This record gives sequence, structure tokens and C-alpha cells, in this order.
Amino acid sequence: MPGLTISQPATPSNSTIVLHAARLLEIETGKIVTPGEVLVQGERIVEVGSSVKHPAGAQVLDLGDVTLLPGLIDAHVHLFLHPGAEDLQTVEESVPQRTIIATLAARDDLMAGFTAERDMGTEGAGSADTAVRNAIDSGLIPGPRLRVSGNAVDILGGHEDANRFNPAQHVLSNATYANSAEQLVEVIREQVKEGADFTKIYETGPDTRCGDRLCTPYQYSEAELAAAVKETARTGRVVGVHATGEPGTLYAAQAGVASIDHAYQLGDETMRLMKEKGIFAVPTFTISEYFEEHGATPATAQLEHALQQLHAKEFKKQLAAGVPMAVGSDVGPFPHGTQAREYVLMVQYGMKPVEVLQAGLLNGAKLLGWSDQIGALKPGYFADIVAVPGNPLDDISVLTHVAFVMKAGTIYRKK
Repeated sequence: MPGLTISQPATPSNSTIVLHAARLLEIETGKIVTPGEVLVQGERIVEVGSSVKHPAGAQVLDLGDVTLLPGLIDAHVHLFLHPGAEDLQTVEESVPQRTIIATLAARDDLMAGFTAERDMGTEGAGSADTAVRNAIDSGLIPGPRLRVSGNAVDILGGHEDANRFNPAQHVLSNATYANSAEQLVEVIREQVKEGADFTKIYETGPDTRCGDRLCTPYQYSEAELAAAVKETARTGRVVGVHATGEPGTLYAAQAGVASIDHAYQLGDETMRLMKEKGIFAVPTFTISEYFEEHGATPATAQLEHALQQLHAKEFKKQLAAGVPMAVGSDVGPFPHGTQAREYVLMVQYGMKPVEVLQAGLLNGAKLLGWSDQIGALKPGYFADIVAVPGNPLDDISVLTHVAFVMKAGTIYRKK
């Protein structure tokens, strides 16, 4: 990508830097500060305001007519997937090949301004995401801060169990089998040993429409999910679930998961519990839009369109009910580095720009377990900072045109 510094960061993270811009977003209040300045020392933010100290020897960067804001967060990504036949790529491509592809995806996401992400399953590549996370943390490759889950967890014949293939061929599942509460605990313990930060569970699927509602079978009972939540909590971890409709979403909320991802249709009791317990919905509108536009057949495109319209309608109900929101795109099946579209769609379907930014940054940081480290421009926080042209509170689509990327005080992109 022209104009980007990748292999050799433009500025080492032990420098003192003052960033100056026309505007700065104070994310917690939703206010724009003009002008905006941030003093960065090493990996951390030291001072933020309309004017900050300029220590002797500090590098002063005037970024011009842009808005400074915290690095973007995507709470639902798949680094090990790329556009194309998802089922086939997991069969035809080796884990080493897919790991190389994942490192490139991580780079592309960072260059697009995403400085923190939650990888929601390697889709059959096991704990390879642990290696990618550790390589990023060691400075060997560029990429976002990562929370990783390894393989997602699924039942026999479940959502990701190679159901489209001849069973006699014994094509491997894209997830790890667990058919009982006891097996869930065993899988979680193994994945923690392999480096997982959290557990991702498939709770529903496949999806069909039944008139004006979604029909999707559940995969685990409330008691089974509760066993998984209890086991992850033992080591300070959480569970995130793929769940699109009832009763699986209710079981997930009753069990106390951290997030319900996709969340196409939620019942009244589910929404009440999510608000009460602080369980995040992660809508993932972008993946449905992409599948609609790139449907393998007119019928599949039509189904995706219908699901998106249903989801958009239900999303307004969820907002009215006070369901907490985080921002996650499901990027992977569509090109990495383009997922800021999710912020745009959440505005299109009913949220204000400031609300989406707070959902993405403040709630995203909380969901990833870094609420006191990232998601805001505050003294002591990591210097994860991006700049966008214009004012994102007026036009959220400027997030798709990131002009500057800093992570932990290191500049990776500067136009």
C-alpha cells in the first residue's frame, strides 16, 4: 500500500511526540475539542487537550484538518479467512498457509486504523492465532492488539461441521467438537493451555426465515452454556457466542455470556437480561451486506437481503430496549481493512454517530478486557491513535478514510 510504513515503523515507541490536529474527539463526553493535541511519551499518552506541553526535543506533528480519535476496535474478526468459498478455503489451504494469510490480514486491519480486535475463531486452524497474537505483541509483525479464541466450539453436525460435504469423506469441522457440558469444560481447558484469551461458541444455526421471524435451532442448553461460562470465569476469561435468534439467544443471556454476536432477533426477556447483565450485542451488519452483494446464486442473495432487513428492523427494537452494543464486522469473508463500513451501517440503521463511536471504542475496549488501557484518549492509556479527515460526528463514513495510525506510540501510517 503506497505511503505506508510497514516493516520499519516511522517512529520508534520510545520517542516523545506531540500530535496537533484541527479537532480531537473526547469520546466519553462525545465532544469535539478544537484544536486537539496529544502528548505521547513512549507507548503511553501523557496529556490531552486543546493545547499540551511541548517538551524540549519532542517531535511535533501537525496533521492538519483531521480529527484525532482513539484507535478503532473491531470486536468480531476472522484473520484466518479471506473472500472466496469459505468452506473450501478451510479444506484446501494448509494451516501454515492460512497463518501467513492471517498475518497479512492483521497488517491490513492495522493500516485501516483498527488497533485492537477480537478474533472470533480460526475456522479450523486451531490455536494458530496464538502465534499471530504473540508475534504482534513481540513486534515481529505489524497488527492490532488481539484477543484470540483458537477454534470456535460446536456440536457434532452443528453450524460449522462441514455439513455440505459427503460425510463419508470425513471432512474436518471448522470448529472443535463439544457435545456436553463436560466436553465443553475439557475443550476450554485445552484451548486455555494453547493460549486462548476467551472462548467462542456456536449457539445457533443454520438460519431460515419463518414469516416475519427467524428460525434457528439452538445447539447448547442454558445449563451447558452456564458450565462454559463458569469454567472460563475460573481463569478470568469470558464466553462470546454466535447466536442469531431464540431460544439460543435467551439461553446465552441466562448463562451470562459476554457477548451475543449477530443477534438478528432477540426476544423481550433476552433483551431485558442483556441490559441487566451488560451483555453486548455485536450486530455484524457488514457481512450480511457483503453476502447479499456477492451471493453465489440469486436465491442466496435474496435470503441475505431478507435477513438484513429483518435484522435492521429488530436492531431498532434492541436500541429502544437499551441493549448494550459493541461494534464487530465479521471481516474475513470480505476484505480485511474495509470493515469501518460496520460503523457506517450502524448509523444507517438507527444509531447516532457519537453513539456508534462510543459503542465501538468504549464498549469495545470493555468487551476485550482493556477498558482501562485503550478506547479513549486519556493520560496513562496506550497511545493508540488514529486521524480521519473531517468530523466523524457529522459524517461517520470518514472512518473509512483513515489518514494516520499510531499504536503504542509507534507510527504505522502517515499520509
